[in-house]
Amino acid sequence: MVGRGRPGRRKRITHPVHRGNPVLKRLSIRNLTVFPEAIFDFSPQLNVVIGENGAGKSHLLKAAYSVLAASAEEGRKPNAGLPTKSLLQSKLAEKLIAVFRPETLGRLARRKQGRERCELDFEFDDPKLNVKFNFSTMNRSEVNVEEAPADWLPQAPVFLPTRELLTIFPGFVSVYENHYLEFDESWRDACILLNAPALRGPREKQVAKLLAPLQDAMGGEIELDKNGRFYLKISGQGRMEMPLVAEGLRKLAMLARLIATGSLLDKGYLFWDEPDANLNPRLIKITAGAILELCRSGIQVFIATHSLFLMRELDILLRERFQGASAMFFGLQPSTDGVEVQAGASIDDIGAIAALDEDLRQSDRYLEVK
Repeated sequence: MVGRGRPGRRKRITHPVHRGNPVLKRLSIRNLTVFPEAIFDFSPQLNVVIGENGAGKSHLLKAAYSVLAASAEEGRKPNAGLPTKSLLQSKLAEKLIAVFRPETLGRLARRKQGRERCELDFEFDDPKLNVKFNFSTMNRSEVNVEEAPADWLPQAPVFLPTRELLTIFPGFVSVYENHYLEFDESWRDACILLNAPALRGPREKQVAKLLAPLQDAMGGEIELDKNGRFYLKISGQGRMEMPLVAEGLRKLAMLARLIATGSLLDKGYLFWDEPDANLNPRLIKITAGAILELCRSGIQVFIATHSLFLMRELDILLRERFQGASAMFFGLQPSTDGVEVQAGASIDDIGAIAALDEDLRQSDRYLEVK
């Protein structure tokens, strides 16, 4: 049983490698925004980043997503050649700027007096995909590539922001690509994936299995009409326009659509910033189960949260329905010298997190006044 405090410690397990899906094993960071120096040794399945507001959770996910997305985008282009340092120095910078939206690339380097240099080193289980680069506070639109990969990433990653995207989907990609908007490019990328056709054929059975709990929670199926709008098709009641659906259910619908199209099925990467946002406890439980089902099917998942309820639910599921699944937790701790990182296979390994401790203290206060 999990009590009011933090979940109990789980036994550390060996991380398996998923066949067919290159695993991001390690990300080493030096002087990126709030991080003076950090090393993240990732699980091939579930990775949970925990910290209070401003601790760098979203920055970590965006940095990893940007580099993986830049590689996958170049590899999908017709007649794409092999990666070169000269090509990557602009493409990596362009994607980082498009996702973070700084005025210049150098604004992403951790600010101290004088010139500073940011370094990022990505290591995969397949070394031919490794990439290492750096840039200084003075760089505007190019990085310095120290190590270029020998091949492009074969699978496009998915980044889901804190809000749902189905209500803004109609025409969003066209408007984004033809006008200057302040939305970061991960929104456009997700909308492109949402627009892909639903899978047909041998993998439909696997899709149906993953979709079943989400469709039960939503009370229906997601449809993309020829008019470019999403609808929730409810049995016996017809279709409901997506803006009329509760926001929490729209977040589940977004995940369901990406499973139906195969973007999230048996390989790839999911970066999800605060999946618990705007969800009630019942939907958080369903979301936690869906996340772990994706991990089990072959998706490497990275989530950022400060929800104690989600942490507890993941821990319960990892010890009950998903025994043997691999998980890593990363606690981001602000300090006078920047954000420090503590990591482990259990939430007990990451030290005190202010956002989680406040939840526990409020529980104590509530019991005292009853």
